Amino acid sequence: MTPGGAAWADAALAAALLAIDPSLGGACLRVRTGPAQAAWLDLYRRLDPERTVLRLPPGIGDERLFGGLDLAATLASGKPVMTEGLLRSGGARAMILPMAERASAGLAARLAVALDAGCGATLTLLDEGADDAEFAPAALTDRLAFLPRLDAVRMADLTEGVCVEDVRRARALLGRVETPPEAYENFVKVAVTLGILSMRAPLLALAAARAAIALAGETRMNEAAAILAARLVLGPRAKCLPETPPEEDMEEPEEPSAPDDRPDTGEETDPPDPNMGRIPEEILLEAARAAIPPDIIARLLGRQAFAAQSARTSGAGDERKSRAKGRPAGSVRGRLTDGGQLDLVETLRAAAPWQPLRRREGTGDRVIVLSDDFRIKRSKQRTEKVLIFAVDASGSTALSRLAETKGAVELMLGQAYVERQQVALIAFRGTGAEVLLPPTRSLVLTKRRLASLPGGGGTPLAAGLNSALELARSARSRGMTPYLALLTDGKANIALDGAPGRTQAETDVLRLARLVSSEGLAATVIDTGNRPTPAARVLADTMGATYLPLPRADARALAGAMTSALAGG
Repeated sequence: MTPGGAAWADAALAAALLAIDPSLGGACLRVRTGPAQAAWLDLYRRLDPERTVLRLPPGIGDERLFGGLDLAATLASGKPVMTEGLLRSGGARAMILPMAERASAGLAARLAVALDAGCGATLTLLDEGADDAEFAPAALTDRLAFLPRLDAVRMADLTEGVCVEDVRRARALLGRVETPPEAYENFVKVAVTLGILSMRAPLLALAAARAAIALAGETRMNEAAAILAARLVLGPRAKCLPETPPEEDMEEPEEPSAPDDRPDTGEETDPPDPNMGRIPEEILLEAARAAIPPDIIARLLGRQAFAAQSARTSGAGDERKSRAKGRPAGSVRGRLTDGGQLDLVETLRAAAPWQPLRRREGTGDRVIVLSDDFRIKRSKQRTEKVLIFAVDASGSTALSRLAETKGAVELMLGQAYVERQQVALIAFRGTGAEVLLPPTRSLVLTKRRLASLPGGGGTPLAAGLNSALELARSARSRGMTPYLALLTDGKANIALDGAPGRTQAETDVLRLARLVSSEGLAATVIDTGNRPTPAARVLADTMGATYLPLPRADARALAGAMTSALAGG
């Protein structure tokens, strides 16, 4: 079976288990819009036809979710009329949230609260992120059992899954499924080994195993169901790669059995097995290990860098609130004299509850709107990003890694050009730093300057940091979002004023590193030494930057790791 076929088989089975037991919460599909996404949604609808399908807009408000003021009815009747809301109306519902990677933290929190409160609905997130720096909110994926990745699935892989009758029979049998107390303990141990800290994951794995047992027409825990749950629920959540257990050279001696003191009744009976229904955690761990994505390290690296950068900046680091243009982001109370655009609907919504009181003053049936009711539209505008490469071209780097560094930066420049990002290039060597290229989109010019970059001389790391900081400030003043990639081995020996001396050079470097941290500049320090150097690690910690040691890596591997580390922008 092809990798895409195996991924689709697991995703189809996840849809069946979710239809059997809605308490599994839902699924987060990591796939762009296409046949695989449409096929999974159609399969889930067929397996659970009793549920009403609701497609939630990414910017849905509280009134639509939980109920609120019915504006038209309120204005017509003269008294507040409330709507019920999607989450508070009766009936089983299947909610679908497209573009989940763009969902705001507020929407994620409200949906998470609804799932925890037992609203009876399932949630399907359509994670259509362009790379692993864009992903659905963790507050929601933590509550959903299944996280299938369908980006490798092709049309030929879309085979039929479980039939509706099998799901109905399993749903009727689910209440009679028995699970031993050790089952949850084993799932917890496997989750801890995989670096999964959430206690919801073992609970979801246990629920998935129960649904799998019911789907097989049985009522007792078995090894196949436990392995399936570990593969579908725990494997995709892994945060680290478990070590392969060493092979045992010798078999352990068998312990002598205790004498049987039971009376001889003449009938041959097997003694009860105390491990009946117990699944060894080694088997579950092996099943989960098989489901761990092969690019787990690069994915986690990109997400950690994104989280670190987001913590140091406002929002995602490259969105700014505006009243002029951009994506809608709600409205706020304001005045028309501020230059904003009036949100008529929200203004009327704010004025509606006060109409009975205002109409008592003899104004007839007119809608009375006061200045306190004015609501001004807000928008979020994504700013342009600039990648600032500060490259160490000193003698120590030139002798070892400058060629690989040039190749890696050139590969990243091509990717930045495709994504329409601006790039800037700074080189430091000898006694100072030089801005070889201010922010630009010219790929040809950038490659030409990079190819002509000479190597040799001292390491004026402080001058390189100072030039990068000034360039970042200039970019911010023009409304851009700067990101710094510092490629160095961290061994500074030239002070900021150009004088030689390792002690003063290190003092200047740490002072500028603290300044970078205080200004919240998102950065990554790529240690280009032949082996990880403590100086580069200390520099990254002082800057509040991501540290990325890459010994013995070629240009392509270096570029891939750098792209993952800087993908958070």
